[in-house]
Amino acid sequence: MNKSIQLDSLQLGVCYYPEQWSDSLWEDDFKRMKQMNLSHIRIGEFAWSVFEPQEGVYYFDLFDRVLDLAQQYELKVIMGTPTATPPAWLTHKYPEVLNVSIEGVTYQHGMRRHYNYSSPKYRELCANITRQMANHFKNHPAIIGWQIDNELNCEISEFYAEADHIAFREWVQHRYHTLEALNKAWGTVFWSQTYTDWEQVYLPRPTVSHSPNPHHVLDEKRFISDNTIAFARIQAEILREVAPHHWITTNGLFGHLDTHALTEEMLDFFSYDSYPQFSTISGNNEHKPLLDRKWSQNLSVVRNISNNFCIMEQQAGPGGWVNRMNMPAPRPGQLRLWTYQSVLHGADLVMYFRWRTATFGTEIYWHGLNDYHNQPNRRIAEATQVGEEFVSIGEKIAGTTYQANVAILKDYDNDWDGEYDIWHGPLTAKSINAWFKQLQYQHIPTDIVYLRHQTLEELQRYQFIIYPHAAIMSEQTAMLLTQYVEAGGTLIFGARTGYKDLNGQCRMAPMPGPVASLCGISVADFTSITGTIEAPGLLWKHNNKQIEQSAELFNDILHIQHDDVEVLATYTSCYYENAPALTKRSQGQGQVLYYGAAFNEAVVDELLSLLDISSPLVEWLELPEQVEVGIRQNEHADYVFLLNYSDQPAPIHTKVPRTDILTGTTIDGATTIPAYGAMILQS
Repeated sequence: MNKSIQLDSLQLGVCYYPEQWSDSLWEDDFKRMKQMNLSHIRIGEFAWSVFEPQEGVYYFDLFDRVLDLAQQYELKVIMGTPTATPPAWLTHKYPEVLNVSIEGVTYQHGMRRHYNYSSPKYRELCANITRQMANHFKNHPAIIGWQIDNELNCEISEFYAEADHIAFREWVQHRYHTLEALNKAWGTVFWSQTYTDWEQVYLPRPTVSHSPNPHHVLDEKRFISDNTIAFARIQAEILREVAPHHWITTNGLFGHLDTHALTEEMLDFFSYDSYPQFSTISGNNEHKPLLDRKWSQNLSVVRNISNNFCIMEQQAGPGGWVNRMNMPAPRPGQLRLWTYQSVLHGADLVMYFRWRTATFGTEIYWHGLNDYHNQPNRRIAEATQVGEEFVSIGEKIAGTTYQANVAILKDYDNDWDGEYDIWHGPLTAKSINAWFKQLQYQHIPTDIVYLRHQTLEELQRYQFIIYPHAAIMSEQTAMLLTQYVEAGGTLIFGARTGYKDLNGQCRMAPMPGPVASLCGISVADFTSITGTIEAPGLLWKHNNKQIEQSAELFNDILHIQHDDVEVLATYTSCYYENAPALTKRSQGQGQVLYYGAAFNEAVVDELLSLLDISSPLVEWLELPEQVEVGIRQNEHADYVFLLNYSDQPAPIHTKVPRTDILTGTTIDGATTIPAYGAMILQS
């Protein structure tokens, strides 16, 4: 089930914090918002101490006045429940609500998200403030929806308060019913870890060498996700009961949370906080990094949750707290570029963070549209331009959906298991980055799909599926993927596929486990490529081309089990020189490939050429690598987004005339996209 925001036109908004500003500024702020074609504001998500200055004493006058003024200026309001920032009276009176580190250190008041989801008292107090707010604001005409909490599992996504240990113990009892089943699932006979009483079961605690039981740790992550969802459900159910005419969402994409399940179970659609510069301040030692364009990978995950979604926070300026996350100012044009990056990937409502930069607090360097001085600046000018463009193109784009015939598969179990398992987690990170980057540079739109309970029909939307290193794989998943191949799809696996069951235990069966018969191969031998071990090269059979030092991180040495398996590449060195490294097997109408290493850019490029995976626009549009391509489509038209992430103009050439709906001009033949510029060509 894919729940989407329902809008008739693209909408632009901004996050606003009236409690942080003199009320003498409010009306001028709202007047200028309207002049910029901003139609939505988000308020309230950090204001618990304003709403409830003492326990059981509620004060809504400040926000009543804000809402009345917003209604006067026809601004639509998203109200946030303030449970991400419990006030000092609460944490002082009820210290059991505070989160605790794995070492047993209590996180104190003075930041945000310093609570634990399991505390019965915190759940009670969150329910109280949510119900009070819902009852008070339910009939105000300015409010259209609610944001639950703020960025669940941001800042920290592991919880070790006493209440968490108790809740985890209850969770495993419900999951396994008996200690015998728990001990079997966790393999506790190893190192004499066997539990003989439920009271002995805790969340992972500090261990010698910092290496806890991996099956225990996998269940910890599953528990955190379920517990987070249960915490959010308390607020969602109150809002559904009291204000059923309002929609409900929440924001952010953070660790140890099945956001798909969260959305399916209680939200109307999902919202995301888009800060592309996070991709520019780390992990850029690779050759030709995607930089802020890499943020499209995150947006592709969001799109898999809600085809059309809200960007609740869109980066609008330099980012950073006083002591961390230092990011430079967006270059002229980047604010607009990042906005259209979000729209390309499915956003129909974009909210800039924030209206005015805070003059106090931790986020004084996390700049919004307005600077401290509150005078016109270039970010305001860019946002104004976007607002005008949204008015012009909004009805055409809203509700259209992103088109792709290539998908990268992921799943939560392997994400969480791979955090601790160095024999498959790093492979996945490297391979997905290589695939996404090269697909981007070759202008091939791509979906990222979390494998949960998809049908064959849903997978058949894609001609090509890459599932790089699914160490944990069930027999049911293997059966679905086999059906996909037999029905005509092309499926690509990487090393370490299928050797674990759902408990994260290694199967006593030839690798790649439940897909061995599909691939027609087994893993005869294997080695981690680490320390003094050098990665072998690859010799490609179809063109006798050799790529040196390319089979990275891990090597599965493959053994051919069926005569119809074709060897596409072999290793060129080490004791397994000339052994199969990459195989292909036709099954039914489709084909499956197995690569015995982690994918890198050179291997991906060779596979794209070999499999003839190319841009859907190749026949009529020529583009340089620096331009991202994507298509949003409805029954009437295709809208081709061209986004230039470079500080240099991008030359393009159209072989057929197309209209750029942002400017109304016809593009025919050679032209350029300005530095950090955007075009949307109607096709």
